[in-house]
Amino acid sequence: MEATNRLVENIDGITVLLLISLLMVAIAKDLFYNRFISFIILPFNNKYISLYNKKDKLLNWFHIFFSFFQLLNLSIYIYFISKILFKTDTQNYFMSIVLIFGLLIVFLTTKILLQLGGGLVFNNHKMIVEFIFRKLTYLNYSAIVMLIANICLSYIAQNSKIVVFISLFLIAVINMIGWIRLIKNYQIIISGYFFYFILYLCALEIAPFVIIANYLKD
Repeated sequence: MEATNRLVENIDGITVLLLISLLMVAIAKDLFYNRFISFIILPFNNKYISLYNKKDKLLNWFHIFFSFFQLLNLSIYIYFISKILFKTDTQNYFMSIVLIFGLLIVFLTTKILLQLGGGLVFNNHKMIVEFIFRKLTYLNYSAIVMLIANICLSYIAQNSKIVVFISLFLIAVINMIGWIRLIKNYQIIISGYFFYFILYLCALEIAPFVIIANYLKD
């Protein structure tokens, strides 16, 4: 039997980014233990939203740490999806992840500013802030699934489409729970502005994913 060379992608950069993201979680847990415990059971109990939706909201360190955790893991996760599902050939994987990270920050910041601006225009700023907080909270929670998927795709099951599809399903379920609870909580307001709600969904929630999917295909 002849020996064959096996090329293994250098994942030192990904390891560093994963460790940084875990450090964010460790700091958040250490500084805000009670809040962390409420956050961990988020899909099964809405206690976290009930306790923290009325105070602190977006500009608090716990939320900032977990948003950073989410953006790092989402960047790595998008890189793996583009590589595994769309066969994207990247010469410098670390710079690709950093670029994705930067684009996500710009996109998320722009999206939040547009939403806050809309809240001021329609004189419902408080509701919009609560709306953003709820959505980001569930997205931050789904980053836990992204972290597990990133670890699996980096060290255990490289190039596994099964890991990608299972993680995508779980991420969709977590965020769907958040959307269902959000719509239920604001159903009276949404029913009164149903056309604008649909327009919002198409412009700021669905369209970005379509654009990202088309970009990854190319």
